[in-house]
Amino acid sequence: MAGERFLVFTRAGCALCDEFIAELAGLPLRFELRDVDDDPVAQRRYGLKVPVLTCDGSVVCHGRLDRDAALRLAAVPGAAGRRLL
Repeated sequence: MAGERFLVFTRAGCALCDEFIAELAGLPLRFELRDVDDDPVAQRRYGLKVPVLTCDGSVVCHGRLDRDAALRLAAVPGAAGRRLL
């Protein structure tokens, strides 16, 4: 799924991450999973905040899924540059 607009930074053994992914999977959008521990930059940036959902490189939410923000961004190409939080 390379090139997806939505990325979820997660880590192995994270129960909150599993819940986040399960809820996100119920939305009508495609996303790619990334293990935060596989990338030193992502680990420094998001390591204590996982799970983190990004869209086009901008953070949408972390910890708990913001369904409304994710759905708004899924509906509008290029909307990630707009401030939602």
